[in-house]
Amino acid sequence: MSQIQILEIKPEETWVLRHEVMWPDQTIDYVKLEEDSNGQHFGLKVDGKILSVISVFVEGGHAQFRKFATDTAEQGKGYGSTLLSHIIQLLEEQGVLSIWCNSRVEKSSFYRKFGLRETTKTFTKGGIDYVIMEKVRS
Repeated sequence: MSQIQILEIKPEETWVLRHEVMWPDQTIDYVKLEEDSNGQHFGLKVDGKILSVISVFVEGGHAQFRKFATDTAEQGKGYGSTLLSHIIQLLEEQGVLSIWCNSRVEKSSFYRKFGLRETTKTFTKGGIDYVIMEKVRS
């Protein structure tokens, strides 16, 4: 039986997975964020190997998660869902007013399963269409 752990990690521990999954055709610097040092970064490890990562930035009671990536060979096994559920619960326990993300349009149905809803705000980056999704505390 595999051992699953979710733990806080350093920003640089997210970069390789971010790069491989999200922007493999760009340089690794493309996935580094200027504000990485201001965020919290989490990794889901299975048997000691990081298979999913997410970065969280909280400002003024509003939390944005960014650069959420799961190893492509491990997608569909629930690792990303487990990590995102954990992060949403953690943020809600901390009392954030809202949780939001920039979702690739084709991934929006995934985020709806976690209570996030599409806003009217959309944009395109690197040829990919995005919609801002959020979950507001009731």
